[in-house]
Amino acid sequence: MDNFFILMLFLAGVGAVIGATTNYIAIKMLFRPYKPIYFKKWRLPFTPGLIPKRRDVLAVQLGKTVSEYLLTPDTIKKKFLSKEIQNNVLSFAQRKVSEEIFTPNKSIKHWLDIAGFSSLPQTVEGKIDVVIYNQFESMKHVLSTKTIQEILPQDLELVIDQKVDEAVLQILKKGEDYFLSPEGSLTIKNMIDDFLNSKGSFGGMIQMFMGDSLSLVDKVQRELIKFLQAPGTRELLQRIFATEWEKIKKRQAMDFMKDVNFDTIVGSIQAYTKEQLSIHSRIDKTISDYWPQGEAWANDELLPKMIDKVFLAAEGKIEDVLKRLNLAEVVREQVDSFPIAKLEELVLGIISRELRMITWLGGIIGGLVGVIQAVIVYMTN
Repeated sequence: MDNFFILMLFLAGVGAVIGATTNYIAIKMLFRPYKPIYFKKWRLPFTPGLIPKRRDVLAVQLGKTVSEYLLTPDTIKKKFLSKEIQNNVLSFAQRKVSEEIFTPNKSIKHWLDIAGFSSLPQTVEGKIDVVIYNQFESMKHVLSTKTIQEILPQDLELVIDQKVDEAVLQILKKGEDYFLSPEGSLTIKNMIDDFLNSKGSFGGMIQMFMGDSLSLVDKVQRELIKFLQAPGTRELLQRIFATEWEKIKKRQAMDFMKDVNFDTIVGSIQAYTKEQLSIHSRIDKTISDYWPQGEAWANDELLPKMIDKVFLAAEGKIEDVLKRLNLAEVVREQVDSFPIAKLEELVLGIISRELRMITWLGGIIGGLVGVIQAVIVYMTN
């Protein structure tokens, strides 16, 4: 009996060692050796290890598995384009819009500085000065090279031509009203007195015969009114005005603006424009100052519609994108280029506990086989 127990322990120990060692070697042979081993021209069996030897097949199979079962269009839609993800993205975007864009702590100047346009106010003011100056130079060139008739729009010229006749009628009417007024009568009297006084003794003699100049006022007044009301007077004035207006239209516009200081006008307009724009004070305000309803519109109107469109576009394009990415080929290339040592370290780091259990299991099975052998030997003897 003592010999039986010694034999059983011996065979169980040998079996356990053989079983554990066999499993350990089998696990190692999954990766080792990394490269084939040659004895002269003959390659040793089982070199390289299983995974290095079949890495190309493994890479292809992993690529097919990833593209056909793991990262399929349906999987991506379910995991990354779900309604929950969409709501989370919308909430994140709304929070960022409120915190970053419509915040009272960030002025328009702040955004300009971030975008690299910190000197924009000075640039805009400089552009304004240049535009105004160029416009005035262009205007001066036009005024100095074109006549009034060339500058005036045709419809405006026709209106002014008609207004010439109306102006004559207005002048005659105003003249008639003036000479009929007390002020006009006094003017006539003064003119008669001045005329007679300028004639010396001849004028005094006329005054002596005619008496006071007031007696002549009514006569002169009636004659003036007749003159102003006469058709010939109106025609004469209309002809004179029309002739002068035609002469004016033929002259260059700059002839009437020789005494105008354009530099002063340009400087004044430039200063006034910049003062009214007040760019520096305007950019010190926030977006909310100019657009109080902007945050509500962005969060309630813009972002929901935009997120919906983005997710719908993503769903429609996801299959095409995956085809273009060719995940199977990407995975195959990555696996092919991945160092075997790193791959072994990665796999063993994940399943090292399970592999140790397999090694121990081999030892346990080997030990049980040794016990069974001992029993069989004992019974046969």
